[in-house]
Amino acid sequence: MTIFELAAELGRALKNDDKLIKLAQAKKKYEEEHELQKMLVEYEVQQKALQVELTKEERDTMFIDVIQKRINDLYDAVMNHPVFIELNDAQAEVNELMNAVNNTITFEITGELPSCTHDCSTCGGGCSH
Repeated sequence: MTIFELAAELGRALKNDDKLIKLAQAKKKYEEEHELQKMLVEYEVQQKALQVELTKEERDTMFIDVIQKRINDLYDAVMNHPVFIELNDAQAEVNELMNAVNNTITFEITGELPSCTHDCSTCGGGCSH
């Protein structure tokens, strides 16, 4: 097999991994969660309104405070939304998996794991530690 055929095979195997399936499901839920999407749109609008107000020569500090409070409230609501948390957790698991795969490939090439901590729970294995 060529390197690209092996890479395609690895890609197909990764696509079927539970972590990537879980991420795809979390993304779908995220995209379909209308309450969360409305908050994200409002967050962007409030950010733009804040930027406009901050560029004015004569700023309305009370208005800026109101906008900033709303931005902070929206940020907290988004970050604590169960669907957003699920998506972040799923993405973190996939990132961990991809780092482990890359570390394994690097080990096979160089004989050393990048940033090896000698704690096998932090990588995908492939070494004798």
